[in-house]
Amino acid sequence: MKRSRIVGTGSFVPPRVVLNEEVGKPLGLNSDQIVALTGIRTRHWAEPGHASSDLAAEAAQRACEAAGIPPRSLDAILVSTTSPDSAFPSTACHLQRALGADSVMAFDLSASCSGFLYGLSMADAMIRSGHLRSCLVVAAEVKSRSLDPADRETAVLFGDGAGAVVIVQEEAVEPEAAGILGVRLYAEGAGHGLITIPAGGSRKPSGEETVRGKEHLLRMRGSAVFRTAIRHLEQAIVDLLKEFGLSSGDVNRVIAHQANARILEQLRRRLGLPREVIYSVIERYGNTSSASLPIALDCAVREQRLAAGDVVVLAAFGGGLTWATGLVRW
Repeated sequence: MKRSRIVGTGSFVPPRVVLNEEVGKPLGLNSDQIVALTGIRTRHWAEPGHASSDLAAEAAQRACEAAGIPPRSLDAILVSTTSPDSAFPSTACHLQRALGADSVMAFDLSASCSGFLYGLSMADAMIRSGHLRSCLVVAAEVKSRSLDPADRETAVLFGDGAGAVVIVQEEAVEPEAAGILGVRLYAEGAGHGLITIPAGGSRKPSGEETVRGKEHLLRMRGSAVFRTAIRHLEQAIVDLLKEFGLSSGDVNRVIAHQANARILEQLRRRLGLPREVIYSVIERYGNTSSASLPIALDCAVREQRLAAGDVVVLAAFGGGLTWATGLVRW
């Protein structure tokens, strides 16, 4: 039986560190208040001239090095981003050029903060079907360019960064073999207005009026997102474990979208998980949208927080609305 397995991870954040004092001052918030609200102490922002593909290239190189697979040997490159270099061509094609991976299939996908798991699901399906033998899945975001410094709902949350994994096809002879067991995807378009950039697309093109109204900047209804994310993710994780005949006690590690430390804590309590099971890097990097999960995964790998045979739950929630879960035996 063919199964896909993650054989390399990588991540990258820009060198510029942005402290709570910088983002909090225009809002009248001090660092302790921001930590209490979000769990975030620092985030990283890209310098002018650096785009999502630049961050993606750094993370991808590290993932390929960890996997021992040169980029030119890949069969496909998938990039999740809500902050592409440009409307087109795809950020994935910019990344392919940067990696020197000539003729490798490359395309973008957009599922907001759930995008990495959407990409992982596509790669897993193509590998299981035999269409691919290897795939690079990258999530890269430069969210700092879409922030309104006067907006309390978003200004303190977001950072920039990229995370990547290399997935390969393996024959899983034993039922307990390492690999991706399954990824489950969900969406609820009726909630599209909870997290959005109102202008800049074909429905409302950018112009002088939209710029004056700051409609090209990120908007979020924080309280509604908080409640909805916890409800959907809790149920989705419960359903995923039940599908594979597991319980919360079988889970060794949960690596979820780093949206807000309070969401992670509420999710942990509702699932009845020990505190040490939830892995988080939000204190260091903030919310990096779809890049947050693969960044956290790479940090966990490099800090040796995952052991062979561990049952790992992946989970994400974002605009769309979209949410997703994944189950991996490490």
